[in-house]
Amino acid sequence: MGRADARRGQGRGARRAGRSGGIRGLFTWRKLLGTFFGFCLLAMGAFLALYVYVDVPAANATANKQSNVYKYSDGTLLARAGEVNREIVDLSEVPKDVQNAFVAAENKSFYQDQGVDLKGTARGLFNTLSGKGKQGGSTITQQYVKNYYLTQDPTVSRKLKELVISLKVDQKMDKEYILAGYMNTAYYGRGASGIQAAAQAYYGVDAKDLNLSQGAYLASLLQAPSQYDWAVASPTGKKLVSERWGYTLDNMVEKGWLDSSKRAGMKFTRPQEPKAAPGMEGQTGYLVEAANEELERQGISEEAREAGGWTITLNIDKKRQEELEQAVDRQLESKLDRKGNKIDATVQAGATSVNPKNGEVVALYGGVSATEHWVSNATRRDYQPASTFKPLVLASALENESETQDGRLIGLDTVYDGTSRRPVVGSDIPFKPQNEDDRSYGDISVQRAMDKSVNSVFAQMVVDVTPSVVKQTALDLGMPDKGFPAVPSITLGTMNASTWDMAGVFATLDNHGKKVNPHIIKSAEHRDRTAEPVDGTGGQAISRKTADTVTRSLTGVVDNGSGHEANTSAYDAAGKTGTSENNKAAWFAGYTPELTTAVALYGESVKAGGEQVTLTGTASSGRANGGGFPAKIWADYTLAALNGGSTDTFDLEDVERGESGVTQAPTTPPATTETPEETEPAETESPSQSPSEPPVEESPSTEPPPSQTTPPTPTDSATLPTDPVDPTEPTDERPGRDDSVLGQ
Repeated sequence: MGRADARRGQGRGARRAGRSGGIRGLFTWRKLLGTFFGFCLLAMGAFLALYVYVDVPAANATANKQSNVYKYSDGTLLARAGEVNREIVDLSEVPKDVQNAFVAAENKSFYQDQGVDLKGTARGLFNTLSGKGKQGGSTITQQYVKNYYLTQDPTVSRKLKELVISLKVDQKMDKEYILAGYMNTAYYGRGASGIQAAAQAYYGVDAKDLNLSQGAYLASLLQAPSQYDWAVASPTGKKLVSERWGYTLDNMVEKGWLDSSKRAGMKFTRPQEPKAAPGMEGQTGYLVEAANEELERQGISEEAREAGGWTITLNIDKKRQEELEQAVDRQLESKLDRKGNKIDATVQAGATSVNPKNGEVVALYGGVSATEHWVSNATRRDYQPASTFKPLVLASALENESETQDGRLIGLDTVYDGTSRRPVVGSDIPFKPQNEDDRSYGDISVQRAMDKSVNSVFAQMVVDVTPSVVKQTALDLGMPDKGFPAVPSITLGTMNASTWDMAGVFATLDNHGKKVNPHIIKSAEHRDRTAEPVDGTGGQAISRKTADTVTRSLTGVVDNGSGHEANTSAYDAAGKTGTSENNKAAWFAGYTPELTTAVALYGESVKAGGEQVTLTGTASSGRANGGGFPAKIWADYTLAALNGGSTDTFDLEDVERGESGVTQAPTTPPATTETPEETEPAETESPSQSPSEPPVEESPSTEPPPSQTTPPTPTDSATLPTDPVDPTEPTDERPGRDDSVLGQ
């Protein structure tokens, strides 16, 4: 029994010993170490394969997208346009201490490391696998790679790619390149991507103007943009970002980038309240559209522009732009009932204002709002400029030393027959236009005919000069060449032109005949290229003698004629009214020595297609002619734009008077400065109108019915000759004129 128990005990012991020896045999230190090193070798091999397999990819879809920034002439922001609010800037444009703040906040070892943080990456992988959300601990290089090459997806595969690409990027690119890429691609909140957009969003300055305190806040913000935005942060969020701001500056001291005494005296700089990014409502959209169109004319394609990254500074004077908008509101919009009056609903206003010395477009009015009326009334070319073309006829006659049919040299004192419906003489194309209200003037000087915009006189003058010659002069002055026919009716402005075009033409007259090219862009810059600027002036389109003589003539229109609503004692002015066929458009184009502006009203149906309709009945005031609303808008704006007036006068040389060159003295004393009520023009076509020529309603009349027998008022003896007295010629009396609206 004892031996049996002993044998059983020995058997159990042997079995236990066998089992113990087997386990120890499997998990010896040698085997464990071998397994560990084998795993490491496999991991290293896998990483090596991954390193070889993964290339540095092209930038992701949004990495290079930028907004285009549009600015007023003084550099203040007009608008941003584009899918991504980003404007890439070179690292050299960011102050060095701001650069250091970003490194101190995010990656102190940036300038020494190899582009990766293995410990941080491992922690990030663990967090991702365990479902703990976003990882932390990435280097600046890794964050740049994530933003520029990859996506924000929190996946293991993306994190592994980030690690490999970061190593390769660090080997191929210098640290400054990587830091610039990081600062330009990071998201800062408030819709701002990149340091430039962030500087504007939080402090209203460009990146180059950030100070260290501001830069340290933006660097601190990157950890949690929404939580750390001071405007919306909770007390905890404000505490945390303040602490991180301090942490950033302390790290800079540690790295020797900031003096400790300066650090001790620094105070946190609170960011400004968020502001909505300027949209395209109001006049902004029209200004941006005009700038984009000019860029395309200068060789910057739509594709290149839409890629973003442009900083486009306009010639638009912010103050004058506001004054033009206010003038339209005061003199037109405040008088319209767009909802209750069908005529008022069709009225569209447009205007362009140009510096005649250099062609800069300083103000532009495109309509009620670019988000309500999509066609810019400033640049559209589907309406006729009407009698604003008459000065070009005179310019052509003077420039070419043309003569009348009986051999008299054409000048301001040349006498024509002003009979309404008078057939032109010397043309193969019959033409006998009706004067406004079918009024006949008898013998009348060119100057007086310009004042009163007498159609029959300028119809004959076109024939005397010849239509083809007149057309060439018009093209030389800047009229758009849209193939308008060289026929007698061009005297009535039957071609198409915009306020932009007419402002350029009249600016050329203002500039003593030297060509003026209106342009809205002051500069257009991109990191990779710049746009060629428009040359605002060109060669001599017409002689100074011709241009100055036309200017002298147009001062009479403002002083004594159809443009009297533009006349104040506050500035020296010249201009011309115009009202197109059936009153579908009304114009006033005028200038002072410093400023040229064209204003127009258009009748546009509110129905689909927007066909042209009459303006008659606008604001329940009868005919909306050029001497009414357009001249009043022009005067209101010009007075404000010139800061209440100007002492500058037109510097006119060698003004051409005509065949005799003699200026006659007036034969009657000056009249009062009032004018009679304007009469409603006929809206029907004249039966005597040539079928080959369109009937045209003409510029505003300041004349009473033909039955009035008051003798004519003499003109300024220093500038105008006296016409033969016509007992039917009205006086220049102006009852009820109200100048109180000017400049309000």
